[in-house]
Amino acid sequence: MALSSPFLCFLGLLVSLCWCWGTTLASEAKVGYGYRMTSLEESTFNGGSLIGYLKAKQSTSKYGPDIPNLRLFVKHDNQDRLKVHITDADNPRWEVPYNLLPRAAPPPLTENLKTSSHFSAPSYPGSNLIFTFEPDPFYFAVTRKSTGETIFNTSGFDFVFKDQYIQISTQLPKTASLYGLGENTQPGGIRLRPNDPYTLFTTDISAINLNTDLYGSHPIYMDLRNNGGRVSAHGVLLLNSNGMDVFYKGTTLTYKIIGGLLDFYFFSGPSPLDVVDQYTTLIGRPAAMPYWALGFHQCRWGYKNLSVVEGVVEGYKKANIPLDVIWNDDDHMDAAKDFTLDPINYPRPKLLEFLDRIHSDGMHYIVLIDPGIAVNSSYGVYQRGMQKDVFIKLDGQPYLAQVWPGPVYFPDYLNPNGVSWWVDEISRFHQLVPVDGLWIDMNEASNFCTGKCVVPTTHQCPEPNSTTPWVCCLDCKNLTNTRWDNPPYKINASGKSAPLGYNTIATSATHYDGVLEYNAHSLYGFSQAIATHKALLGLDGKRPFILSRSSFVGSGSYAAHWTGDNKGTWEDLKHSISTMLNFGLFGMPMVGSDICGFYPAAVPLEELCNRWIELGAFYPFSRDHANFASPRQELYQWDSVAKSARNALGLRYKLLPYLYTLIYEAHLTGAPVARPVFFSFPEFTPSYGLSTQFLLGSGVMVSPVLEQGATSVKAMFPPGSWYNLFDMTKAVISKDASLVTLDAPLNEVNVHVYQGLVLPMQRGGVISKEARQTPFTLVIAFPYGTDGAEAKGKVYVDDDERPEMILVEGEATYVEFEASVKGKTVTVTSNVQMGKYSLSKGLMIEKMSVLGLQGKGKELAIEVDGTALVNTTSVYFNHVGEVQEEVEGGSKKGMLVEVGGLELPLGKSFSLSWKMEIVS
Repeated sequence: MALSSPFLCFLGLLVSLCWCWGTTLASEAKVGYGYRMTSLEESTFNGGSLIGYLKAKQSTSKYGPDIPNLRLFVKHDNQDRLKVHITDADNPRWEVPYNLLPRAAPPPLTENLKTSSHFSAPSYPGSNLIFTFEPDPFYFAVTRKSTGETIFNTSGFDFVFKDQYIQISTQLPKTASLYGLGENTQPGGIRLRPNDPYTLFTTDISAINLNTDLYGSHPIYMDLRNNGGRVSAHGVLLLNSNGMDVFYKGTTLTYKIIGGLLDFYFFSGPSPLDVVDQYTTLIGRPAAMPYWALGFHQCRWGYKNLSVVEGVVEGYKKANIPLDVIWNDDDHMDAAKDFTLDPINYPRPKLLEFLDRIHSDGMHYIVLIDPGIAVNSSYGVYQRGMQKDVFIKLDGQPYLAQVWPGPVYFPDYLNPNGVSWWVDEISRFHQLVPVDGLWIDMNEASNFCTGKCVVPTTHQCPEPNSTTPWVCCLDCKNLTNTRWDNPPYKINASGKSAPLGYNTIATSATHYDGVLEYNAHSLYGFSQAIATHKALLGLDGKRPFILSRSSFVGSGSYAAHWTGDNKGTWEDLKHSISTMLNFGLFGMPMVGSDICGFYPAAVPLEELCNRWIELGAFYPFSRDHANFASPRQELYQWDSVAKSARNALGLRYKLLPYLYTLIYEAHLTGAPVARPVFFSFPEFTPSYGLSTQFLLGSGVMVSPVLEQGATSVKAMFPPGSWYNLFDMTKAVISKDASLVTLDAPLNEVNVHVYQGLVLPMQRGGVISKEARQTPFTLVIAFPYGTDGAEAKGKVYVDDDERPEMILVEGEATYVEFEASVKGKTVTVTSNVQMGKYSLSKGLMIEKMSVLGLQGKGKELAIEVDGTALVNTTSVYFNHVGEVQEEVEGGSKKGMLVEVGGLELPLGKSFSLSWKMEIVS
């Protein structure tokens, strides 16, 4: 049957309408159409740069209109670093304040720039990195000059730049292994997994939440590649403090940012250590740490009075377990108010007597302070803050929130008056209580309420004797009527796309000079750490110690970090390794997790605590910390845990000179203390995802038990000789990536030193003050049974109190050690820089433990400062046991050679040699 003309017209109209509707939907679904370059010039600004201008090809309405004109600024900061800065060409935009994170700034938008010539080449080469681009549609790429490898490439993707939505993507090869983008708890280990969520927005959501934005924001990733044996690493930082989602799909990575601008830094590497060095050159080197901070720390939220704290210290002494630092959570405070003492439970005279006792023993004391200042007209801290107008505001009034004291205001650390007020309050508190450091917590900032709140008139807040003080008791209303509180694009905040102001400061609140919380939110803990560091530094000029929960790019220059509220589970034990290793990449090497877990859990705690202290003894920051609802978990509570603690912490305290030297190296170069295995073995691709073992420095491997009921552990060792530091007659001689089964009874942990390392150790002790005064042993690890081998090491010692870890004659000593085996001759030498300090302290080397040799030693010769020692009657050789390799299919035997009875001053260069006699 033929169709009538009216029906055909109707059908045509329907098709047309459907096409138009579909086109409209497609247009609305399109976020942006990209940009075209309208000009590009070479500029003489700051030694030479490129300045270009981009114009939007077409605007869309999704997430708001596109910014029509952008300015591109490209600068080779140095031979290893490339900066690509893109912002609105017509109006200034928010970026991380230069006074918080000092760095070279691009030219002001209003400056009349001198240009040397129009730039028409397809690329802009630097020493190590090349910037390439296409003008229409605009895209850019960054390539490695030495190999031509592309490390960042935005071609083929929509580039979108709106006021509250920026989107940019890069291609990635399948060979790329990515690390970083934190802070979050990554169930898959240190290597980023495609399709896992990576959201960056500082949030008080406990670390037990997986794949969720946590306390810190670190928009940096490292990319490690192995192409046919050619290994290279590079880093990419997007310096932006606004909330963002990062979508990693395996072969692509996309940023979706809700404000600010694009400020990219590319670090050329090519080794992982090079990347961290280049990154911390930009953001600031990690802070110097006091020696005592490397000791063991004990804390609990729930030490309700001073007698309990005194009992804890005595408990550790009786159990002969090392303890350097005792902490108070908020128990010491009067009604949870900062900078106060509970007059009943922590009376000042008794607390000062207690501090005198522990200080005389060499112990230290640290307390917690939260940023929320109680709204209380009789509270001096509040009064002075109000007088100086230091609090963050909403609608012209201090923003009201609630934390532990009840109603609080939040100090504004972007306000110069806020900083000076904070410095003054810390000085006042230190006169009240001479604490040795400060713990800044809840600084994301955390808020028990959401929205705009007022003090209720119908009930008390806080409620007297409440058992749930974390439940909001203010009268609050949600804020959704501003584009700051309700932005067009919703990041995956709190793992559930929660409102940005959920349990924090309303994002429409303002800081000093009108700065929006929307922009500065993730900087809060960072700015507080800077102000706190300034305060402690000004007290007596000693080296500050600060522990901060929230962090941002550059926080490591001021503070240490712990990984927040974990749980007493085997899963949390395992996850702690990856988070610790990530913070080494982020430039915060002094990091650790709450040993035994912060929250109580249903699993039996005793075995877990055994295994956790065996791991936690080798966190850079080693602290036991528990919730008030948890069972008591100080390490002496169980005999078995006490035994594990004495064993594992015993080795830690022997390794303190090595750990302190690693802190020194971190302060100089950014090198992490705890490192992924691939940092030392980048060619060993099986280690790229290894998240159950880690290195301290370049060559001390920790292989903990992470499973309940296990009495052995399967460990992976890169090729070479690895010697057990608890029993040096045991060794692993690895030839490939095969897993090795290591015995690990309940009270033992496996720690191995790698060939080629000279490891400085001391006798140890139960407090670092005593341990650091004991004689040294040099553990010298040669490849097993190899002629022509070498080993190197170093040690740094100082007075522990100067703010900077730098070499100054009489205040610090640095020694480099070298050892070699040539034929039958073994030689060990030292090269001393500024030995006066260690000579004044009487620091001596008493023994050398040499691993990997075969035979027995004889014919010893020693020179100190070029003079031969004639009398060596006190020196002896000791040949200990047989070195047993733990390898599949058989074993070999060798000798551990000890040279004892030495009295070599650490502060004088020496040369020591002997011959080995082969014993059949």
